[in-house]
Amino acid sequence: MRFSINIPNFGDFADAHTVARTAVAAEQAGWDGLLVWDHVVHDKQVQRGKPFADPWLLLTAAALATSRLRVGPLVAAVPRYRPEQLARQVATLDALSGGRVVFGAGLGGPADDEYGSFGDTVDRTVHAERLDEGLELLTRYWSGETVDHDGAHYRVHRTQLLPATAQQPRPPVWIGGFWPNRRPMRRAARWDGAAPLFADALHGVPPRPDQLADVVAYVHKHREVTDAPFEFVVGGLTPADRSGALDVVGPLADAGATWWDERQLQTGGSIDAYEAVLRRIEAGPPRL
Repeated sequence: MRFSINIPNFGDFADAHTVARTAVAAEQAGWDGLLVWDHVVHDKQVQRGKPFADPWLLLTAAALATSRLRVGPLVAAVPRYRPEQLARQVATLDALSGGRVVFGAGLGGPADDEYGSFGDTVDRTVHAERLDEGLELLTRYWSGETVDHDGAHYRVHRTQLLPATAQQPRPPVWIGGFWPNRRPMRRAARWDGAAPLFADALHGVPPRPDQLADVVAYVHKHREVTDAPFEFVVGGLTPADRSGALDVVGPLADAGATWWDERQLQTGGSIDAYEAVLRRIEAGPPRL
């Protein structure tokens, strides 16, 4: 199992210098990754008045400050982007980091805030269509091939985007989505990892091992290429003492988790607080 630190792109972490310090502390303490939210306003009422930063600039700051740490979004709201723009951002970050990008992808939300606020559709069926079509385009752009595409939402006319990503055939793609919704996990089965969220375990609350076991079984049932590496990414807030953290993480590893993503609780006011995150970082990852 590998271990990442999860931070939002608002509040204290809207400052790229703070994110760079966070990344350095995580690398020095033995964590394996730093994963950043991708929101424009998130929940406008709850986060009103807080600064937000571009996640790709935050990830750039983290990559420049470290040499080993995996960096990426969890998750990038692919339907909110033009695929060609997103392809360049990811490829540039992958080159800058020396091939350390992981690409978490999903619909993004809340839909009314993140899409409707800017006059975009809030129809989740349309967002799902854009996500699937966008992911296919991203992988073609990242390969360096010349792309011709005539789809429901995007059109491309004989265009090549260089350089290709440092990682080939692509950076690992992890798909996020809420379980027990099946469609996001069927989508994940076509890519390189699943990052399920759970309706009864809010951000920062570890899921039950039996819940994860259900996800693992479902995804494996729908995998077409069964011998390729595949990650299951779950997270929550663990106690700073190692034995208490192992009591949380160990059963989830037994249920199939391959990454533990350390997250602050969504309630309580510390989710975007640098000092709270730093204290947990310095306690170190709960390695098995």
